[in-house]
Amino acid sequence: MADKATASPRAWQRMLSGRRLDLLDPSPLDVEITDIAHGLARVARWNGQTQGDHAYSVAQHSLLVEDIFCRISSNCSPSDRMAALLHDAPEYVIGDMISPFKAVVGGGYKEVELRLQHAIHLRFSLSANPTERLKKAIKRADQIAAWYEATRLARFTESEAAKIFGRPRGVTDEGLPLHPMPASHAQEAFLARFQEIEALRR
Repeated sequence: MADKATASPRAWQRMLSGRRLDLLDPSPLDVEITDIAHGLARVARWNGQTQGDHAYSVAQHSLLVEDIFCRISSNCSPSDRMAALLHDAPEYVIGDMISPFKAVVGGGYKEVELRLQHAIHLRFSLSANPTERLKKAIKRADQIAAWYEATRLARFTESEAAKIFGRPRGVTDEGLPLHPMPASHAQEAFLARFQEIEALRR
């Protein structure tokens, strides 16, 4: 039997669905949308430094990005919308690490994130290698979402947010989901949107 001091560290996470997800070699078969929704609804954006009685979760951020993506991307397909909704899905396992800390940690975090994203895309029949055009459109939606979150929820000044994310052009905050909600509500909203998009893909 291997000595506890020399044994490899545990690299898997037990999910509420019962799945055991290996972070270093994740299998699409161990990815469940209920686990993703549950986890993302309980991961706080901005390290929890947002206004309101509830954390603004990654689940809500994902809904916001998908909303903005649809506004800025003409003729986007249901699969494109799903890719936008799931753009931060790996964070249901690894959490939402703020950008300044990612820069300190280095490439190891990104490698794990990419492996998880690959498994998630395969699980839901999305391209494992999205086009540059799609990635850029999702990234733009993500930056617009971050600007509104920063200025509406995290007390950034507009000039501070503009330096980091750029100013949102062509997208107002009218109708955007920017009100923090309880985790259970965010989880339900995320699952509902997933099911709506999935129905369009059939």
